[in-house]
Amino acid sequence: MKVQVIPALQDNYMYLIIDEDTREAAAVDPVHPSEILRAVKESDCKLTKVLTTHHHWDHAGGNKQICCEVPGLQVFGGDDRIDSLTCKVEHGSVINMGSLKIECLFTPCHTLGHICYFVTKNGTQPAVFTGDTLFSAGCGRFFEGTAKQMHTALNGILAQLPDETKVYCGHEYTVDNLKFALTVEPKNNATKEKFEWACCRRQNNLPTVPSSISEEKLFNPFMRVCEPEIKEYTEKCDPVEVMGCLRSRKDVFKA
Repeated sequence: MKVQVIPALQDNYMYLIIDEDTREAAAVDPVHPSEILRAVKESDCKLTKVLTTHHHWDHAGGNKQICCEVPGLQVFGGDDRIDSLTCKVEHGSVINMGSLKIECLFTPCHTLGHICYFVTKNGTQPAVFTGDTLFSAGCGRFFEGTAKQMHTALNGILAQLPDETKVYCGHEYTVDNLKFALTVEPKNNATKEKFEWACCRRQNNLPTVPSSISEEKLFNPFMRVCEPEIKEYTEKCDPVEVMGCLRSRKDVFKA
């Protein structure tokens, strides 16, 4: 399995997932179709699928155009609001692409139809494409859902994936997220180290993706809602209340 990270718009990420056995490929949130198709041509692969995490225009806005460019594309997603949707999925749905298994994880909150895609292949490090549910060191705004839903998505579903799973998120928000994380846990050495690394990457115009599930558990405050220091910061004990307080404070945080 090969994953190409393709920047789009101001801070979005699109991805091209290639099964290296069959050269079949899937595009994740191809908002800028021409860049995806250029990568397809350069990689000498065949694009057969579009995996859409949610209906927002900066993720699904390229679906119609890419379907015009590549007739017969299957467009997957969990929300009827997704443009050009051909295959609606739900939690536990499985998409097979060559030797790759793509499992759909229903993670409503940022939007009520949000899907993350967990990709595995025997002998290969797994990967999850998290859209705007899980960012490196952060999570998406609760536009349509609740703190309980985000707690379930992050800590009941994504945190249960294998620790080595690579995390490919929808935006380059890592530095700002880590600045907030440092206000929450100023003594967290993992956060300090990741912040220095992320700043260096961005200064050189390099992406900070992927991270991993094991890393996120070390420095992402939204995946550490049971930690004593985070409970103290929020003055809450219940994990859902901690989640809600963290997101409210992050919403008004000035990096």
